[in-house]
Amino acid sequence: MPRVRPARATLLAVCLLAGCTRTINLLDPASPRFIGEYALQGHVPAATGPLRIVTFNVKLGRRIDRAIDVLRSDSLRGADIITLEEMDDKGTDSVARALHLDYVYYPGSIHPTEHKYFGPAVLSPWPITRSRKILLPHESRTRHQRRTATAAEVVVRGLPIRVYGVHLETPAGGSDRAREDQMRTILADAADFRGPVVIAGDFNSYGIGVLLEHHGYRWLTRHLDPTISIFTWDHIFVRGLMPAGPDWAGVLRETNGASDHRPVWAVVVPDSATRAHVAKAAVTD
Repeated sequence: MPRVRPARATLLAVCLLAGCTRTINLLDPASPRFIGEYALQGHVPAATGPLRIVTFNVKLGRRIDRAIDVLRSDSLRGADIITLEEMDDKGTDSVARALHLDYVYYPGSIHPTEHKYFGPAVLSPWPITRSRKILLPHESRTRHQRRTATAAEVVVRGLPIRVYGVHLETPAGGSDRAREDQMRTILADAADFRGPVVIAGDFNSYGIGVLLEHHGYRWLTRHLDPTISIFTWDHIFVRGLMPAGPDWAGVLRETNGASDHRPVWAVVVPDSATRAHVAKAAVTD
């Protein structure tokens, strides 16, 4: 029997546990696209006040009813922007319908073991005016899966905000360099947007935050407790926004078995540069 080097042995063990079934990647940037409009007609969210952001990796979209209950909890309720990872079309629609939200969802692949759509979604009680799928570089070295991000422009209280729902490659499926390349693709896409930007999701990394800070983003979740097992991999980064008050971010510890991840939240307001830009635009108009 041939000997297997330790690094390859570890990869082989991960591969066997994961099944290593080859993924069906969905590489058309425009499709499949799923949208829903369930925000309550005639009900306008608060005209003033801070903006609440939530991100939650709902493990393979398996326990949607429990995830809905989690998203109704005190620290997450009333979110202005939500990103959900590991979702399928039916699960995303169920969450949006239950919480009276609009949404856009672009699956990046058909999951090799679940045999259903897999990818990040963006949801909000505010209008979603534009959206698209961002193709990220590098296939997983285990399942040959390509990761994608969902980009959407959400108009909150008249302010357009570019939102990216993100799920980077896992440590088993790719290196730190691969995740950095994926993140640089998202940062390049956001570079020409003049308004506020939110990048939120499961980054499968803690250190990736340094890269975003280097590009001018505030790392709102830098000092949070672990979000999965002993790791802090779920984060929220913003540009053009700033923390609102002393307790601006947190992790919901109890998920009632909805996922192996814990949801993360942050509360922000426009920073001085954004306020100045909005004021200048109002005068010009």
